[in-house]
Amino acid sequence: MSTTKELLKKVRKIEIKTRRLSDHVFGGEYHSTFKGRGMTFSEVRQYQFGDDVRNIDWNVTARSSVPHIKVFEEERELTMMLMADISGSEFFGTDEQFKNEIITEIAATLAFSAMQNNDKIGLILFSDEIELFIPPKKGKMHVLRIIRELIEFKGKSKKTNIAQALKYLTNVMKKKAIVFVLSDFIADEYRDTLKIVAGKHDVTGIRVYDRREEEIPNLGMVQMQDEETGASMLVNTGSKAVRTSYGKFYRERVDYFQEAFLKSGAGALDCRVDESYVKKLLGYFKRR
Repeated sequence: MSTTKELLKKVRKIEIKTRRLSDHVFGGEYHSTFKGRGMTFSEVRQYQFGDDVRNIDWNVTARSSVPHIKVFEEERELTMMLMADISGSEFFGTDEQFKNEIITEIAATLAFSAMQNNDKIGLILFSDEIELFIPPKKGKMHVLRIIRELIEFKGKSKKTNIAQALKYLTNVMKKKAIVFVLSDFIADEYRDTLKIVAGKHDVTGIRVYDRREEEIPNLGMVQMQDEETGASMLVNTGSKAVRTSYGKFYRERVDYFQEAFLKSGAGALDCRVDESYVKKLLGYFKRR
């Protein structure tokens, strides 16, 4: 466990780095990508020459014998929900950073971008259960609390259940939200749930991965531990069959992620830990 001083130092470091990115790079992009997600009813007023006749409120017009129209406003305030996978497999990294560190940085960048837009930001940390839920709120102190939890929180379980996390989201978020799911998506059986959630919310899956996970190198007999189950086993990485089987398993999960998100109408993004997530996010926002 970090001391309070160390933790504040980490939070500050991430704030400085990601705040700069969100201020200079993502503020405008985020705003233009997600602004005006809907129209909300504001008031009824008397019809004026040039008003759109399709907006006439026939009930009020009939009661008053004077034409009235409904006035709508663009929904300015948005709610962003960050959903971060904190299962065992996120604590993997071979080069500069672990996957969970990149997830924290991306989440912080998105949170500061939403803060600039004066939006509410909430957080769900999940494994195969809901580990933490922070309801959406506005403000810098709230964003810093979210970053603190992303850095410091220790989950109870090392397994992953994306479908369960998505179901929980639909229970706690009744109004439409912008949702970012950050995980390595080494999981399946979430396609159907995702389809339902993406029908209601604006969902983007951000797959964070390490290139060394894509295949097992030939290192002979190696003691390996499954980060999600804790099981330890001796694996013959010299065996072509073992390496092929693992490669197939990994590719199937990646394909499942791509297909599940794209077919449900959600957005999908791949971020390798040793690549710039800044470029990836910017490119994604611009394509939207």
